[in-house]
Amino acid sequence: MIRLTIPGEPVAQGRPRFSRRGKYISTYDPPKSRGYKEYIKQIARQELHIEPLTGSIRINVKVYRSIQKAGSKLTRRKKQDGIIRPTVKPDTDNYYKAVSDALTGILWEDDNQIVEIHVGKWYSDQPRVEIEAEEID
Repeated sequence: MIRLTIPGEPVAQGRPRFSRRGKYISTYDPPKSRGYKEYIKQIARQELHIEPLTGSIRINVKVYRSIQKAGSKLTRRKKQDGIIRPTVKPDTDNYYKAVSDALTGILWEDDNQIVEIHVGKWYSDQPRVEIEAEEID
């Protein structure tokens, strides 16, 4: 099992942007998404000194978002304890997409190797993304 923690506020994959250059239209990653994916790559290269996995992969991604300042002490406590979970945007699949894109070529050769996925969102005083990956064949 390979474990990796990305400290800091998680950033979900944004919708692609389009620009026109003469007769041509090109798509590009929003700057915030692109920057976060580069940050994930940097952390992964520092922490993981492995060859990319080559088989079928099971992945578990835990997204810990900051707890908002507004709200009662009881609500804050419930968020810290995982009783209240984030049901707000961005969607969990967009967090997963940012992680899977960033780790392609570092943790696995291609994200099509991922055959089993579990992604969840929680609140925390220490925002981060925790990733666990293992080959299952």
